Amino acid sequence: MFMTVLQIAPIFGLLVLGQVLQRGGIPSLEFWRLNDKLVYWVLMPSLLFYKTSTTNFDTVPIGAFALVILGGFTCAVVFGLLLWGKSSTSGAVASSVLQGSARHNTFIALTVAEQLFGAEGLALATLLSALLIPATNLSIVSLMVVMTTNKRGSGIVTAILRDLLRNPLLLAVGAGVICNLSVGGEVPVVHNMTRILGQAALPIVLLSVGASLQIGSMKVFTQPMILATIGKMIVFPLATFLLAQATDLTEMQTMIALLFAAAPTASSAYTLARQMGGDAKLMAEIITVQTGLSFLTIPATLWLVERGV
Repeated sequence: MFMTVLQIAPIFGLLVLGQVLQRGGIPSLEFWRLNDKLVYWVLMPSLLFYKTSTTNFDTVPIGAFALVILGGFTCAVVFGLLLWGKSSTSGAVASSVLQGSARHNTFIALTVAEQLFGAEGLALATLLSALLIPATNLSIVSLMVVMTTNKRGSGIVTAILRDLLRNPLLLAVGAGVICNLSVGGEVPVVHNMTRILGQAALPIVLLSVGASLQIGSMKVFTQPMILATIGKMIVFPLATFLLAQATDLTEMQTMIALLFAAAPTASSAYTLARQMGGDAKLMAEIITVQTGLSFLTIPATLWLVERGV
């Protein structure tokens, strides 16, 4: 476990550096807001496209991967919904607990996968991203609509589908899969560009994630924050591990799946909470706490797998 902590320490060091730079106004606050757009619309789509279009997935048990990660995700969603159904909390608070329990920070999971397992680990993590991103966006956004509003009907469905169809991460994964199946090789210029952009993606992403943390607004641990953290750091990883044990995933494949299960909730959850009537302040606190805890919980989770627990 100690060696794993050392291996991923640079990743969390970049998160801290991003927070320090943002607090110091370096280069400027406006830079960090624009940088988020660069990451979301250019750098991460380039990385996802390059990996999904150039990786040979013939030897990967995609069906088992889907069962494990989507099964674990479903358990986390059910956990969040059960808490909502059995408590008197508002839909706004419950929706933030749901996001905190079930969503994942793709960027941290991808970076840790590459740091620990190299190019092969990053390729497998990209495949898991392709499985999780559409499922997460479709289910979480739909459930948040139900939890935070009284709106119904085709208008909501249309809005959700419209957001999914213009999600750059989804589009990049889809384009990569199509290119992988149809071209069977690299396209000159296109793949050279996306490879270079993809190499810049992860370090810049980590700085941006660190800069987005709202440490100054943190207060004491509250029940919703604790419940969301239990869902994300215990329920999701435990369900994923149990499902992995029931399939033919190798130890490394199991660890890659657990990286997504144990990764902190997505930084974009704050924006989604603010836009859809969730408890944005609670969401910011959940993101900050889980990101800090993940420096220890991710190595601990992987260590338990190595021990065969």
